[in-house]
Amino acid sequence: MQLEPILETEGLVLSYDHENEWLYAEWRGEHTRESSWAACQLMPQVMQTWHCSEILNDNSSITHQSTGLSARSFELLEQMRVAGLRYMAWVYPRSFPARTSSETLLQPVRSPLVATFDDVASACVWLQRRQEHLR
Repeated sequence: MQLEPILETEGLVLSYDHENEWLYAEWRGEHTRESSWAACQLMPQVMQTWHCSEILNDNSSITHQSTGLSARSFELLEQMRVAGLRYMAWVYPRSFPARTSSETLLQPVRSPLVATFDDVASACVWLQRRQEHLR
């Protein structure tokens, strides 16, 4: 990945992947509901500026997360859809107690389409296949 850093906070680095033409969100460290929400609020703005319709949402470097999806998460997904998001590949943290409940909540979501993964490589392949369908 050829990444151009766009924005960096304590727990999130947003970059543009020039090779794949998508937004790469790399989450790091510990996250609470509040820190996650504050960082998430930045994503629709960046998407509009960079005209991204795909996001690789990499949570593999999160060391602790105290929350799963909530109603606010779906509000954010809707904001991102309005900003142009069509596909999100979500790489889970290594330890994510809310995995099962999050997957259940995501099942009915069709736009944007969100797929979950255990590793970045699989998420990349999935996003690249989605791009092939867009062309």
